[in-house]
Amino acid sequence: MSLLDSRTRPAYQWLRPVAATSAALLLGYGLLRLLDRLDGHSDKGAWAWNTGHTLFLLGVLGFAALIVGLHGLLRTRSSRLRTLDDVAALAGLVGAAAFVWVILGDLFPSFAEAVHTPGPVLYGGPLLFEVGLLVLLYRAAAARLLPVWAPVLVLAGFLAIAVNLNLLPVGAALVLAGLLPLRVTPRPVA
Repeated sequence: MSLLDSRTRPAYQWLRPVAATSAALLLGYGLLRLLDRLDGHSDKGAWAWNTGHTLFLLGVLGFAALIVGLHGLLRTRSSRLRTLDDVAALAGLVGAAAFVWVILGDLFPSFAEAVHTPGPVLYGGPLLFEVGLLVLLYRAAAARLLPVWAPVLVLAGFLAIAVNLNLLPVGAALVLAGLLPLRVTPRPVA
């Protein structure tokens, strides 16, 4: 028996492709970031910088869609779990919005000059995004929509990125590996 509302599952077939594409875009950003820094510094405004940040922006928007989709897919009859899902989705979306703000400032210097980025947006946003997404992924694993090791890989990917931005391709590959097994119907109990 599952606490998930089975009427909602068919509408979420897009979830796995969006998850994989978002992680692949993050991987592309990480590779372009390394390419841009081969000479020891970033060339803001150069093709690698702009293309990489555009991939990052699209990836974050995809992760925001993933958060919304997971929130909808994990509909439950339990009020405690519903509240947990609501808080996690809100945190993840606020964090994604903070990422978008920072990326737009990187892509458009006039935006960065016109709208100051406060410290909480710069530092708290990524944390909210990661915690919100991870809570929903752990909930998905509990609902057998992911293997139990998948959220651990996503966490390891986020930690690698936090340790050193040069590990972004490795972290993104771990996130991709953690999201690939996502399903929209639970695995049967053996």
